[in-house]
Amino acid sequence: MLDGTPRPDDDEMEVEEVQSAAATAKASLPTSQQQQQQHYSREDEIEKLRTSGSMTQNQAEISRVRNLSRVQMGRHEMEPWYFSPYPVEFTEEEMIYICEFCLGYHGEARQFERHRLKCTLLHPPGNEIYRDDYVSFFEVDGRRQRTWSRNLCLLSKLFLDHKTLYYDVDPFLFYCMTTRDEHGCHLVGYFSKEKESAEGYNVACILTLPQYQRKGFGRLLIAFSYELSKREGRLGSPEKPLSDLGLLGYRAYWQETIVELLMDGKRSETTVEELAALTSMTTNDVLHTLQNLNMLRYSVR
Repeated sequence: MLDGTPRPDDDEMEVEEVQSAAATAKASLPTSQQQQQQHYSREDEIEKLRTSGSMTQNQAEISRVRNLSRVQMGRHEMEPWYFSPYPVEFTEEEMIYICEFCLGYHGEARQFERHRLKCTLLHPPGNEIYRDDYVSFFEVDGRRQRTWSRNLCLLSKLFLDHKTLYYDVDPFLFYCMTTRDEHGCHLVGYFSKEKESAEGYNVACILTLPQYQRKGFGRLLIAFSYELSKREGRLGSPEKPLSDLGLLGYRAYWQETIVELLMDGKRSETTVEELAALTSMTTNDVLHTLQNLNMLRYSVR
């Protein structure tokens, strides 16, 4: 079992509302850049994705006003935080119903109920690569499961202000974390990863769904991404820029992981490079974390 796996009896925490105004503030651009964005076509963005590995959308997307009122997924109802490019006819509905297994979306309750009677999917459509008593991870190939992966990106865009490219998912693998019960595997969160990253990123986009936030699942997602990097024998780092919640999560994980290593009593002193090799973090991430903790000591040779 991975360290930090939340237990089924963990106390529930309320999810703090994130003001949509924050997205607008981050989207403020000089006039010259706004004019450039108007000419930033879909083809240009896909080419940028393939050559640089960035899943970041153009900045014009960020400034759009939240377009859905409420979303129901399983037994949870959520209020979206940001714009997501669902079909325009869904913006007039009071509630959007999302199947928690296939992630298909419906504007009417009766239509959704008919879908649930026919939907046979009980878990993400990929290979189960990890399981403990409570949590499972599935690896989903964006090229093989385009519709499901695009639906996942549409859903995550409701809660991420500057990430997720939803129409070209082929270059990505999606690692989906679920909890299990007698009804199936319920999506908790995920992170995406480029199959080939020129910059060495081990995470392109990461999200814990709002109903599962502040329960330790985010830390587990981050830890799992580094376990994959260890198996690959590579150093990894999340794609920048991180969202506000993502930055807080990664800083906490980096600090906890490094302090645990330094406190295990196996070494009297160490180097940034050794810590990077042990954790699969990049030397820059290790260095910045040690600087924030005021734990660096310089020696003159």
